[in-house]
Amino acid sequence: MTAAELRSEHLLPPVWKPSQEVGWWAMVLVCASEAALFAYFIAAYFYLGVSNLSWPPAGFELPKLEKPLIMTALLISSSIVLVVAEKLREHGRRAAYRLLTGATVLLGAGFLTFQTLEYREKLRTMSPMSNAYASTFYTITGFHGAHVAFGLLLLLYTLLRDSLGRIEPERPIVIKVSSLYWHFVDVVWLVILTSLYLSPRF
Repeated sequence: MTAAELRSEHLLPPVWKPSQEVGWWAMVLVCASEAALFAYFIAAYFYLGVSNLSWPPAGFELPKLEKPLIMTALLISSSIVLVVAEKLREHGRRAAYRLLTGATVLLGAGFLTFQTLEYREKLRTMSPMSNAYASTFYTITGFHGAHVAFGLLLLLYTLLRDSLGRIEPERPIVIKVSSLYWHFVDVVWLVILTSLYLSPRF
């Protein structure tokens, strides 16, 4: 390269580099689209509630709080554990990362277990086809449960790749993406808890 070419290269503007990788932004868009879908469901729930004299309808008891609060504790704990796991991996403690990510998976599985128990209890008195309230309740909570299950698959996939040494230490995009999705699922659950379980008591 000639001296003139070197001088002209220094005059060029610096190459713009995004603050996050493309995969991360792709997951942000996925979460945004899923958040919009949940927003539609929640809006429909409140619209139906305003349109009815009693919500839940007469003859249906308010949703119990015991299991949902345990489920909330499990999800919040899982997010905290996953954040700590990521921090430990950043400091080179990969074994600790795997252990805590495994604990996150167990906490998420615990959430699904309690949701299954709640469904078993509710289905004795309220089927998804009982009325609009039952339909929206099962649709919203079931859709979220499917997201939790998918989040667990993402975490397990990430854990497997890290165990096989297939994640670059300096570019753990797979870890960032799976963690972002898991935290999104947790935040959505807090909205569902407030809307479906707590708001009927106000």
